Amino acid sequence: MTATVPAAPVLPEQEAATYAEWFASLAEPTRVRLLHTVATTPGGLTVGRLTELLGISQSTCSHHVRKLADVGFLKLHKEGTSTRVVVNEACCVGLPHAADAVMGLLAPRPCCPPDVPADITVRALQPDDWPAVRRIYGEGIATGIATFETAVPSRASLDAKWLPDHRWVAELDGEVVGWTALSPVSTREYYAGVAESSIHVADGHRGNGIGKALIRRQVVAADEAGLWTLQTAILTENRAGIALHHQAGYRTVGIRERIAQLGGTWHDTVLIERRADTVNRSDC
Repeated sequence: MTATVPAAPVLPEQEAATYAEWFASLAEPTRVRLLHTVATTPGGLTVGRLTELLGISQSTCSHHVRKLADVGFLKLHKEGTSTRVVVNEACCVGLPHAADAVMGLLAPRPCCPPDVPADITVRALQPDDWPAVRRIYGEGIATGIATFETAVPSRASLDAKWLPDHRWVAELDGEVVGWTALSPVSTREYYAGVAESSIHVADGHRGNGIGKALIRRQVVAADEAGLWTLQTAILTENRAGIALHHQAGYRTVGIRERIAQLGGTWHDTVLIERRADTVNRSDC
């Protein structure tokens, strides 16, 4: 019997055309430098300031800005007689996703972050932890990019929502400095292995590896429990949160444009998911 060789996956024509347009717009070194300069400047820059920084003429700068705005990499805002150029946050994740799709890198990622600080303890949430958990939730709301919630949910609502065996807190020097929890996405039996991820780190402790420790425990426990898909939606402005989840094996599924309002402003979210090895691996 001759073995059947699986057909190689083919990128859909519409996606290929979109990605080709994106990449073509970046086939110019000055344009790449311009996009990098805007993307790394909080609040963006005026065309005049960009002209100075890049050492090019105003007309050349305006031409490249328009090309990048036409494909959606940049957004333009009039400020009196000036034009302010800001990066389109959705493209900060959309462009890497496109590169991953073209290069076939959307396969499962490594399990979880390897460099978790040794002084952080992650343990199951206890009744006495609820005040700290809700306080940290409030600190996340205050950032404006962690959640669409505008008020901290009650303990009762969170307790009813979260899966009992998948709620964890991180301790540092005896203080609760972060938490993560999983919630079922549906009550339907065939979605029993799919859960929604939430993770928050206390103000003043972000960037110190606490998120890595939490998400590592989250995904290991989910795998051990037989959950086959973890998912979450992250505001495009929350680039640190997106990067953290990518380190834990989550991949970008797509961008949900203008999905909800926060403070009267429409926002996009990145839909990401993590698939367990048991469903990524084929035994055929």
